[in-house]
Amino acid sequence: MIQELQARSDNNCELCTSTAPLTAYIVAPKMQEALENVAHICTTCESQIKEPETADVNHWRCLNDSMWSTEPAVQVLAWRMLNHLKGEGWPQDLLDMMYIEDETLSWAKSGYQDLATAIKHRDSNGAQLKNGDDVVLIKDLDVKGANFTAKRGAAVKRISLVHDNAEHIEGKVEGQHIVILTKYVKKQ
Repeated sequence: MIQELQARSDNNCELCTSTAPLTAYIVAPKMQEALENVAHICTTCESQIKEPETADVNHWRCLNDSMWSTEPAVQVLAWRMLNHLKGEGWPQDLLDMMYIEDETLSWAKSGYQDLATAIKHRDSNGAQLKNGDDVVLIKDLDVKGANFTAKRGAAVKRISLVHDNAEHIEGKVEGQHIVILTKYVKKQ
């Protein structure tokens, strides 16, 4: 598949035409690594798609060209980024001009809703937390049901994120598995 992807993209990012290191990016919610579900994109585009709040607006002016791609996966990514940036003005103009098949638009909207509603867990300093991170308690916490106090400065190794609540993480303190509020931890 990678050879077909390289041929299709002419070894350029299908969004911004960069020749920087490229990756085969599976466009959610599709899961299969099939040619029609994948876009060949650079690491800059990939990082900003995964973390849209870090998007460099000027970088995405490239969508003026890539939105006309005949590849549905590329159209989906272009539509999502244009929607994310539409408050800037010019992306809304491009969205108004963009032609996208109903099935492809449905794909774009389903993944965009997931992206737009993704829960971000942040520590007391605003740093984003991820599964497996190590944190430190910034306050003594009474642990309900375990009859002990988790002391300030205690390390919590390899936390787990509570997928439906941005304010909760899980981890072990003194051998006990507990739920901790993110406002009482800082990332190490």
